[in-house]
Amino acid sequence: MVRQNSVIAMLLAAVFVIAHLACNTPEEAGETAQDRVLVPEIDGDWWQVAGNPDLGEFNSDEQEPTAFGMWQALDGTWQLWGCIRKTNVGGNTRLFFRWEGEKITDTDWTPKGVVMVADPDLGETPGGLQSPHATRFANEHVLVYGDWENICLSRSSDGKSFDRQVGAEGKTGMFNEGLGNQTRDPMITRFGDSYYLYYTANPGGVGAIYARTSTDLRSWSESKIVSAGGSAGSDWLDAEVPVVLYLEKAEAFYLFRTHSLPDTERMGTSVYRSTDPLDFGVNNDRHLVTTLPSEATWIVNEGDDYYIAAVIPGLQGYRVSRLKWVYK
Repeated sequence: MVRQNSVIAMLLAAVFVIAHLACNTPEEAGETAQDRVLVPEIDGDWWQVAGNPDLGEFNSDEQEPTAFGMWQALDGTWQLWGCIRKTNVGGNTRLFFRWEGEKITDTDWTPKGVVMVADPDLGETPGGLQSPHATRFANEHVLVYGDWENICLSRSSDGKSFDRQVGAEGKTGMFNEGLGNQTRDPMITRFGDSYYLYYTANPGGVGAIYARTSTDLRSWSESKIVSAGGSAGSDWLDAEVPVVLYLEKAEAFYLFRTHSLPDTERMGTSVYRSTDPLDFGVNNDRHLVTTLPSEATWIVNEGDDYYIAAVIPGLQGYRVSRLKWVYK
């Protein structure tokens, strides 16, 4: 009987230890990042921050809000610049419209009007503006955007009003991946002493995410493909709207890549994790960690709180939800 009781006690102790470890974080359980990795998940319901705007003279019954950028201005307000297509602006029909929110958790941000149209005198394709995105560095905001052929850059002291950076030849375009290859969807960030500019292009009709680096925002390195192919696909719309961030507690870089979902008419966003900001996998899924049900996704944070913003299905506005990081 004594031995039987001892065995029962040992079994109960083992059950307690297993249950305790299951409730612990990887750090408490003695696990490392090699055992399980942090993966983003949408946390709760979406809220709408913007709809299909009134463009005044550029209004069209067919207009659609598409790729966009979201950032915090110097005064703390949240800025949303949306690329609106199929408008009456002429040319390729696209322009930028701005909204402003006091808090990212607010709904129905205040429309501020058309904020930018293409300038052909600076070499920009009429109606060709695409995918604005701004980031604050030190004492200025830097905004990057596409002009249908090139990646361009503007600068601002407050994160609201931007001045185009014009090159020596009087043009805003800094570089492209060949004319006709739709170099677009840029985002800019900084790791260490270098700026990293990620973008999309489609040479040969194949979609890929490219990157270039710079130390002065004027001279840029040669391009490198950092993500392409794999289960996300290789068509022209299978590598769009790249967003790259460094998550300190994961000691890793994450790429969010929008693409079509197989056998559907919907888009999704696959997420890749890497320790190298210039390698998220080409023609393989070795860095893929999850796929999120959202289109044209941007990831922003306010302190330790992360949020995901995306185009509303049906292209009638923009929405936001909370984002959490979980071990898997």
